[in-house]
Amino acid sequence: MPFAPSIEDLRQLAQRRLPRMFYDYIDAGSWTERTYRANTERLAAIGLRQRVAVDLEGRQIRSTMLGRPVAMPVALGPAGLAGIFHPDGEIHAARAAEQFGVPFALSTMSICSIEDVAAATKAPFWFQLYLLRDRGFSASLIERAKAARCSALILTVDAPLLGRRYKDVRNGLSTPPQFWRPRVALDLMRHPAWCLGMLRTRRRTFGNIIGHAPGVKDLSTLTNWKNLEVDPTLSWQDVEWVMRQWGGPLILKGLMDPQDIAQAARLGVAAVVVSNHGGRQLDGAPATVEVLPRAVEAARSVSAAGQTGPEVWVDSGIRSGQDVLKMLALGAQAALVGRPWLYGLAAQGRSGVDRCLQILAEDLELTMALCGCTSVDRISPALLMPGTYPV
Repeated sequence: MPFAPSIEDLRQLAQRRLPRMFYDYIDAGSWTERTYRANTERLAAIGLRQRVAVDLEGRQIRSTMLGRPVAMPVALGPAGLAGIFHPDGEIHAARAAEQFGVPFALSTMSICSIEDVAAATKAPFWFQLYLLRDRGFSASLIERAKAARCSALILTVDAPLLGRRYKDVRNGLSTPPQFWRPRVALDLMRHPAWCLGMLRTRRRTFGNIIGHAPGVKDLSTLTNWKNLEVDPTLSWQDVEWVMRQWGGPLILKGLMDPQDIAQAARLGVAAVVVSNHGGRQLDGAPATVEVLPRAVEAARSVSAAGQTGPEVWVDSGIRSGQDVLKMLALGAQAALVGRPWLYGLAAQGRSGVDRCLQILAEDLELTMALCGCTSVDRISPALLMPGTYPV
């Protein structure tokens, strides 16, 4: 199995192993992909201050998220279709996260079900909810997450309608996928290892929905289930409804505007994720790193008013432990990663996710040390070059 020194190496391996329609699903954005590119470009433009003659013994990157110890302030964020990129993908990723000591978030649109992941792991994981038109089914998903001892619920709020993703349209990635297209069929023939792997597993459809949603027994009936759509009427009152249904720590994912973050903080959510959905929703939105300082300030303003504010996390554009450090320096308390662990999973299965986590941790610790810092608790804007980062 090829050794991957970096996340970029995992990406290249994933690109070679996956059929094009599924690789493009991971590695693409909406419309012109301007925001998708900006996420990584803005992070890359931030400079780091090199410091010397500092005692670097006792370095540590351990932290907490929602009051629980983590090996580093990073979580594997929710990603739909992960079990298509590698057989039983969500199970492999959850096990890797459990062994490493970081949280794993399972998507509503996962291939492995909530129950599959719960049966395969011992540590509590998080469940990510898309609030669907069928509120009864949404409520049942929450109850299943409780039964699976999920420790937190993530409500994604930035996708009431899906952004226009041209690559998916061109590749025929729909429900069900258009494998009958000549170009797609030929591409599948060029990836026999992937095809064989998917034939060997029984988990090939949306495990949280098929067999659970009313009248949905297979992909053909799923296509006709109109309530699969995310509810476009989602409001702050609906967020409160989810909080009441769940009764535990709620994380809101997909916030970019300080006013929205302040409103979420006033509702008493446990954490907010500053996110533009990896550039897959509103093309033209700013990079997350550009709005992060204002988002942190908005959350702190609620704390200053005497109410406990939420933890502020961030995702989108992170490709290394250096990127994680930059986000932490700008005020984030933790980062969620999506594409990095999907690259690892698609490239090498469980061992690829293990390697992704190792890379992020090694990068974070080494970069922190070369900046003259020995603990994630002491990371601050002082580690960044003035004039290269947003304020």
